[in-house]
Amino acid sequence: MRQRLEFGLVWLAVNLLGLLPRGVARAAGSILGKLAYLALPRLRRTALINLARAFPGQTSQARKRTLRTMYRNLGWQLAEFCKMPHYTLEEANRFIRYEGLEHYLEARQRGRGVLVLTGHLGAWELSSFYHSLAGYPMSMVIRRLDNPRVDRFVNAIRCMHGNRVLHKNDFARGLIAAMRAGETVGVLMDTNMTPPQGVFVDFFGQAACTASGVARVALRTGATVLPGFMVWEAQEQRYVLHFLHPIELVSTGDEERDAIANTQIFTTALENVIRRYPDQWLWVHRRWKTRPPGEPPLY
Repeated sequence: MRQRLEFGLVWLAVNLLGLLPRGVARAAGSILGKLAYLALPRLRRTALINLARAFPGQTSQARKRTLRTMYRNLGWQLAEFCKMPHYTLEEANRFIRYEGLEHYLEARQRGRGVLVLTGHLGAWELSSFYHSLAGYPMSMVIRRLDNPRVDRFVNAIRCMHGNRVLHKNDFARGLIAAMRAGETVGVLMDTNMTPPQGVFVDFFGQAACTASGVARVALRTGATVLPGFMVWEAQEQRYVLHFLHPIELVSTGDEERDAIANTQIFTTALENVIRRYPDQWLWVHRRWKTRPPGEPPLY
């Protein structure tokens, strides 16, 4: 009964917001974001702990401003997701543009696969959808949603224009096969992990347990690792899908040391982008939940 209710609410939200004009849908999303900020104190507390660790020199008022804007951006992304089934490329091009697409095209031309290094930043759902709408379908590594009906419904929207889903429980095998086929896979690499899948690297000056699988697959297959993310550029009043220069891998022959070194490089690349757009990252995630041996819990 509960799963049916959840599915019904998701289906209703997608269809109601999806039928509204885009500006109205985003305004509604902004209101929902404000309500979520007020109604979810536990997530608010987690986010403020994270912001204090990442930006110890900021005032509490500045952190709260960042968090409120983050919730607004999440509301906007909800609206964009609901509108996605209705977007044509012509319409999407009115409020989205590429920056650095040539980096992606050059990486793809190498034929050894492309690992798009990204995170829960900006409009991450819209980014892969737009990329497929523009004629560049890709795979995405995701965690299954707890509700199977909602999971199928959401994935059907994500994959409308040729995208595919790789589930985390088949992470390594799926990535290796995709790279050997010269495909593109986007990996959200900014979530908390646990050993042995995760290794501790520095993230905002704090030890963060981070997935090392991307580094291991890249070293094994020779795939290009390319940072990519879609953020809201306020001055332009549009989203920009950025592809940065590919990351040069450390390869000394010591597999474990190289995996950790490259995971650190990837994490630093993500941190640099988050520092540029701090109010567009998902601070409510318990990123530092896994602690090094002997350290007390943070949350």
